[in-house]
Amino acid sequence: MQTDGIMSILFVDGGEIVKKWIQAMKIVVAAVVAILIASALQLDFAISAGIVTILTIQPTKKETIRIALGRLCAFVIALLIAFGSFWSFGYNLKGFFVYLLIYITICQFFAWNSAMAMNSVLISHFVTFEVMNPETLWNESLIFVVGVGCGIAANLHLRKQTEYIERLKNQTDAQIVKIVKRMSERIMDKDISDYNGHCFRLLREQIREAQNAAKENYNNQFGTGDRFDMEYIAMRERQCQVLFEMYKSVRELDTSPSTAGAIADFLKNMAEVYDRENDCNQLMSDFNRLEEYMRNQPLPTTRKEFEDRARLFGLMRSMEEFIEIKRTFTKNSAVS
Repeated sequence: MQTDGIMSILFVDGGEIVKKWIQAMKIVVAAVVAILIASALQLDFAISAGIVTILTIQPTKKETIRIALGRLCAFVIALLIAFGSFWSFGYNLKGFFVYLLIYITICQFFAWNSAMAMNSVLISHFVTFEVMNPETLWNESLIFVVGVGCGIAANLHLRKQTEYIERLKNQTDAQIVKIVKRMSERIMDKDISDYNGHCFRLLREQIREAQNAAKENYNNQFGTGDRFDMEYIAMRERQCQVLFEMYKSVRELDTSPSTAGAIADFLKNMAEVYDRENDCNQLMSDFNRLEEYMRNQPLPTTRKEFEDRARLFGLMRSMEEFIEIKRTFTKNSAVS
C-alpha cells in the first residue's frame, strides 16, 4: 500500500521530476564548459569559473541577468576593499579577515547576500598570489566573466510555455464553472451532497500553480514582457475570493424563497456563458434586470423567509462584484 502511494506521487509529479533533472544537467554542463574555457585561457583557479556559473544560474532569464549585474557591481566593490585590506595588512589571513568584515557588512546593507560567497572565493585567490597587479586582476576578472557568461548562456533557451499556461488557465476556468453550477443547484436543493467547500481547495491550488507559471513565463521574456497571463490569473484570484463569499451565502440558506429560482437560473446561465472572451456586458445587463425583478417582489411574510431573502440579497451583491471584476479586466485589457 505504501509502495503504491509512493508510485502515485512519482507519477503525478513526473513532469516536475523531469524538469528538475534537466535543470541539474544544464547546470552541470554549463559549469564544465566554463571550467574548460577558463582552462583553455590558461587561467589560474580555472575550477572557480565553474563555481561562478553554478551560483549564477537562476530559474529564469530575468533573474539570472539581475543576479549577474548585481554580482558584477559587488565584485568591483570587493576588489576595491580587498586592495585596501591587503595593502594595509598584507596578503595573509589578517588582511582577508579585514576584507571579510568590511565586505560582508556592505553586502548585508545592500542585500548582496548571493554575492558574498562567490566574490570572496575569487578574492581569496589574491592571498595565494600574494599580489594584486594587472595580471592577477585580469585572471580573476576573466574567471568572473567566463563563469557569469556561461551562466547567462545556459538560460538563453528558455521561452514562454504557452501551452502549459493555457492548460492551467483552462483548468482554473473549468473549476470556477463547476462551482457556480453547484451553487445554482444548492439554492434549490438543500439536500445536495458534498456541499462542503472542498472544491475551493483545488481551485486555490490551480490558481497558485498558474500564478507561478505566469510569473516564470514573464521572467523568461526580455524587455517589458507580456503581463497578460499574470493579470488574468490575478483577476481569477480576485473572483475566487468573491466566489467563496457567494458560497458562504448559499451554504447558509435554510429554505428556497420565492425569489430563489430566479437567482438560481441566473447562476446557471452565468456558468454556461462563462468564458475568457466574454466581456460580461450582457451578463451585467441581465443582472440589472434580475435586480429590478427582485425589487418588485412582495415583501417576505415570515421571519425565516426574511432571513433567507437577506442572504440572497448578500449573494447578489457578491454576484455583481464577481461580474464587475471580469468586466473591468476585459475593458482594461482592450485599452492596453
